[in-house]
Amino acid sequence: MKTNRCLTVVMMTFMFLSLSGRMVWADQLVVADFDTGDKPNNLGGDFGAWARDPDDDTQFSEATFVEDDALGDPSGFAMRLDYDVDSPNAAYGGFWMKLSGLDVRDYNTLSFYVRGDAKTGYTSRIKIELKDYKGKTSPYVLSEITGEWQRIRIPFSKFLEIDDWAKLNELVIVFDDTLSDPKVGTLYIDQIVFIQD
Repeated sequence: MKTNRCLTVVMMTFMFLSLSGRMVWADQLVVADFDTGDKPNNLGGDFGAWARDPDDDTQFSEATFVEDDALGDPSGFAMRLDYDVDSPNAAYGGFWMKLSGLDVRDYNTLSFYVRGDAKTGYTSRIKIELKDYKGKTSPYVLSEITGEWQRIRIPFSKFLEIDDWAKLNELVIVFDDTLSDPKVGTLYIDQIVFIQD
């Protein structure tokens, strides 16, 4: 009896079942671990690549699943992001993920893993954007990406334009022709989560 009670307390400490019916760890909310190798994300949201002008063949972005899990899970996947913003025209694009009005008030940090591809080349700087339900976009420039997996933690305080964390609609990764160096390359991302840091 005592053992069962202790087990229940431990389970309730580490996770809870939200009103929407999804399983959530108490100290983090997993948005996308990509481990199914398919859409949608862990919250049921869509995601994909985007480009400023899909009809301009001098620029593009592409997102594909790869067997390169940031946590070393042999059955897991990560997302490969190929980009090309080396264009005579204004060029930018990247990766978008729907958050569908996600309430993250219990958290204070966006976290994910990222690494560059040494063979194809990669930019060490990207723009991370969060968008709220009002249509506000708040950018943050991430620097010092390397060729090794590293966990990134961005406090909410860095997203200066977001003042209501009750309804986030989208997460966007941006490559552009002024920030990206080189202008053609590949990054990998994995384990996108909101945490209480």
